[in-house]
Amino acid sequence: MIDPQAVPLSLYIHLPWCTRKCPYCDFNSHEGFTESLQQPYIDSLLADLDSQQAWWRDRPIESIFIGGGTPSLFEGRWLGTLLEGVSNRATLSRHVEITLESNPGSAESSRFAEYRAAGVNRLSIGVQSFDDRALHALGRIHSGNEARRALDMVATAGFQRWNIDLMHGLPGQDAQSGAADLTEAVCRSAGHISWYQLTIEHNTRFWSAPPALPNESELESIQQAGESILADAGLHQYEVSAFSREGEESRHNMNYWRFGDFIGLGAGAHGKISLPDGTIIRTQRTRKPADYLAVTTSSPLSPPQGVAISPAEKITEFAMNTLRLTSGVPLSHFTQTTGATVEQLTTAAKTAVSRGWLEAPDRGHFVTTPLGYQFLDSVIETFL
Repeated sequence: MIDPQAVPLSLYIHLPWCTRKCPYCDFNSHEGFTESLQQPYIDSLLADLDSQQAWWRDRPIESIFIGGGTPSLFEGRWLGTLLEGVSNRATLSRHVEITLESNPGSAESSRFAEYRAAGVNRLSIGVQSFDDRALHALGRIHSGNEARRALDMVATAGFQRWNIDLMHGLPGQDAQSGAADLTEAVCRSAGHISWYQLTIEHNTRFWSAPPALPNESELESIQQAGESILADAGLHQYEVSAFSREGEESRHNMNYWRFGDFIGLGAGAHGKISLPDGTIIRTQRTRKPADYLAVTTSSPLSPPQGVAISPAEKITEFAMNTLRLTSGVPLSHFTQTTGATVEQLTTAAKTAVSRGWLEAPDRGHFVTTPLGYQFLDSVIETFL
């Protein structure tokens, strides 16, 4: 059995449009945004939330993340309408974290003050690089100077918390240019940086026409230099690609990695909901924005179809999420979030423990060792 009230609940809202699709992006994002889409899409999101009410009723929402796509294409007044609609329907935690993904283009950054007034209290800025050559190779539509101006405007707008998204292993990048990028991000950060290597994903333009990337030796040099820069700046690694000062961790993402629940709203949005009988269901709405708008304007609107996670999948998914955290979680957290017994988890973990990749369970913690963290994909494979 699971007590849903004991499982933290977040809300993910997907705004699926971009000005231009980046060649490395495999997220559910689409070109063709127009201002006329704002009101009908916000109306659809709130109808979507209403349709799922039976799953989240009386549970406080600890965090809200508005992702995309490029959510900052929406005007602040419409995001205000959205957040007001959410707060009228659900109980928000007293210290709710509300994050908006934003690109640093001039049009989007001019709206930061509007977003603050709308209720957003944290931004995630998709800088990716301050180097114009790298930005051009990535197909980004902003310049390094636009990124710098945007980050200056974040503080001016009254934000105290923001994340900088930064890639490394970019076309033409070496340890020196990678270090320069990261050093500037550290100087302009508010204590949180998502720093991750560019990977070539299926169903992207880079998959069909891959750029020339640094070799393994160069990637290792970039990684080592970057980790030193982050450590010297007092930003500790708390997840695979997340670095922060103490207290500045992303509360929303921490809920994912601790196997918490989340409601998914929007085109292609996923959700995970725990039910009192011990069932955990996954949900997903249709991916194409036009199809989503068509579905969510129907009356009465049905909730997205829920697919139950099998007992074996509970163990695998719990491991895939929680082992990303450098600190791991208490073993008791497994029972709290899955309704299964600790013995089931420790049995599944025997192979990884025997190889020195996980701490022995008698310490009461489910966490990778430093050795295991170097081979995290292999650790996860032992749970499949």
